[in-house]
Amino acid sequence: MEDYLRYIPHTEEDCREMLETVGVRKVEDLFEIIPMECRLSKPLNLPHPLSEPDLIRHLQGLQSPVFSSFMGAGAYHHFIPAVVSALTSRSEFYTAYTPYQPEISQGTLQAIFEYQTLICQLTGMEVSNASLYDGASGLAEAVLMAQRITKRKKILLSQTIHPEYRKVIQTYIDPDQQELVLIPYKKEEGRTDEKALFNLLDGEVSAVVIQSPNFFGVIEDLHPIGERVHEAGGILIVGFTEAIAYGILNSPGAMGADIVAGEGQSLGIPVSYGGPYLGIFATREKFVRNMPGRLVGETVDLEGKRGFVLTLATREQHIRRERATSNICTNEGLCALMATVFLSCLGKEGLKELAMMNLSKTEYTKRAVSQISGCHLTFSSPTFNEFVLEMEEKPEKVLEMLRRERMIGGLPLEKFYPELHHHLLITVTEMMRKEEIDRWAEVLEKA
Repeated sequence: MEDYLRYIPHTEEDCREMLETVGVRKVEDLFEIIPMECRLSKPLNLPHPLSEPDLIRHLQGLQSPVFSSFMGAGAYHHFIPAVVSALTSRSEFYTAYTPYQPEISQGTLQAIFEYQTLICQLTGMEVSNASLYDGASGLAEAVLMAQRITKRKKILLSQTIHPEYRKVIQTYIDPDQQELVLIPYKKEEGRTDEKALFNLLDGEVSAVVIQSPNFFGVIEDLHPIGERVHEAGGILIVGFTEAIAYGILNSPGAMGADIVAGEGQSLGIPVSYGGPYLGIFATREKFVRNMPGRLVGETVDLEGKRGFVLTLATREQHIRRERATSNICTNEGLCALMATVFLSCLGKEGLKELAMMNLSKTEYTKRAVSQISGCHLTFSSPTFNEFVLEMEEKPEKVLEMLRRERMIGGLPLEKFYPELHHHLLITVTEMMRKEEIDRWAEVLEKA
């Protein structure tokens, strides 16, 4: 019976008080007017209870056919516990806008403070801001911040960073003030080419920007890169699109990152046709004055009671425009709250378990596809959640076959990487069932 209690909002005390109010001793007394011959005399022949994800999947299937999706590339289909929407839909939270009278918005400020704390734990950094718009703009802001700190103009940008994130960075920078240099990736491993990176490092480099897990799903070896970047006096910026990975990977902070910026959509936020997203941004405490956005801090009032305030708000509407660290005007408050509830519910061990589920299902998929003639795993490096698949058949033809079987088969990579013209980026999360993976592999085998 304990498995069902979370669907019943009333406590035993609530039920007792209601029964007393209507003048009966127990719930069964309410049904005395129903003749015995009309009552159920044996349990209903019902199937076994379902988990919350399976129940939701079942109900969605009753409404319309459910497609299996192997699409990722920065937008991931993860399970979102019902408690996330239940809490974030409360009226006092239902806004993402800046509290212009922050001292009377203690609930909003506390939620942001809790979010910042969780993000610091997740990324291994010392301070986090109150969130930015999305991972792409967050990574671009990190590049601008590195230039403010180092006063240098050259940025080394790994080619394995999400291509659309790279485009946003190119849009943000002033070409007269900053220079972008792309670092190639190793064709066999799918990792950033460290040798090429180290050859490019000099006294003009402001920052090196690496994504891990990268766009191919490959886990980068950040520690030696961080050491060399710091020896050259630069800033190591680590980006990410899949935050769930840090449930089992070493945090970027532990690997030497100075700034961590990425996407938080995986943390309890639905894909929602492309948004809204959540920009995560964290850094070392010594760089906090150069951090964009807002920072909520904890303090005490005149009576010694715990309270929350806007500690830093270094945007153009709060200080002189020429001194602002960015023009980010507000934070993704509602999405940040979703991430806060999600991470609080899972906890450290829950996030680790979720990450392991993603990893194990992806590895199962890789084993299944490696046995198919005409399909090959492109890169040899360890991956999380995603991997690149090379096939002899044209990807467009394969994807069309999969669509006919109600499957979204993956992302063609030729648009972003012309050399990968027969390749698909495949994503597998905990939402994918073994039967769906096996069916996907069967269609590939027929292609």
